[in-house]
Amino acid sequence: MKRLAVYCGSATPADPRYIELASEVGRTLAERGIALVYGGGRLGLMGAVASGALNAGGEVMGVIPEALVSGEVANHDCTELRVVANMHERKAAFTDLSDGFITIPGGVGTMDELWEAVSWAQLGYHAKPVGLLNAFGFFDHLLAFNRHMAEVGFVRPQHAGIIIAEHELDMLLTRMAAHEPHTTIFQMKAKDL
Repeated sequence: MKRLAVYCGSATPADPRYIELASEVGRTLAERGIALVYGGGRLGLMGAVASGALNAGGEVMGVIPEALVSGEVANHDCTELRVVANMHERKAAFTDLSDGFITIPGGVGTMDELWEAVSWAQLGYHAKPVGLLNAFGFFDHLLAFNRHMAEVGFVRPQHAGIIIAEHELDMLLTRMAAHEPHTTIFQMKAKDL
């Protein structure tokens, strides 16, 4: 994995652990020689993950919609800052530019990015690992809901393991590096769906 997209919030929660976590993720990727692809912002966890990588000598590629650049939230310290027209282009760029995805805590936009990465993997638009860093148990309920969707039958058995979740970053990166692509919906016949 040469480049990983990190999905995270642009908010700064009161609990400092979240900013510290984002900074650690950026620093760890840089120390491992993995370039960071992220949302291009300078605020909240986004800014912290970029600063963590940059301060450790890493490469940071930001991808940000024009509307957010004019809102003065763009991080111009990035190694490269790509300005795109909208959120659809931003998410497509994340997929095109990265070898996998890591989601750390965030809000609605972060969840949108995670679920799109999962959906596209399930369909077959990409065969990249989709990691979830469940630090502080932040995603416990989301993971339970994902299991519930599988138990009910809305997630096929072949796709129940698309999300690679771990509490520790090192273990998450190890599992992502060992990722084996699954059978996608595009590879299946109607009788198997």
